[in-house]
Amino acid sequence: MTEIQIKPMSVNEAFQGRRFKTPIYKSFERSCLFLLPKLIIPLGELKISFEFGLSNSGNDIDNSIKPFLDILQKKYGFNDSRIYEMSVKKIKVEKGKEFIRFNIESLEK
Repeated sequence: MTEIQIKPMSVNEAFQGRRFKTPIYKSFERSCLFLLPKLIIPLGELKISFEFGLSNSGNDIDNSIKPFLDILQKKYGFNDSRIYEMSVKKIKVEKGKEFIRFNIESLEK
């Protein structure tokens, strides 16, 4: 694994001013909050896995993470600072067959 000695930058440090939710994001958030099942999030450090089924293979793999992760936090009442491990997979699907899969579990040491 390659390493560089530099402090990672947060999204909050990368942009100036407030960011506002678009109407499309607000609609997406409402839909997700309705569709997400009831879950009990474990205590302590977490590991989260995502699979994004995308019909546009040009979508960057990281673009779907932040909005959906924020919605998961809102639904399940946890802080994403508890996430210590994350895996993300992009899957090419036909238009109309898009999906999001996720799993949240305790990070066992």
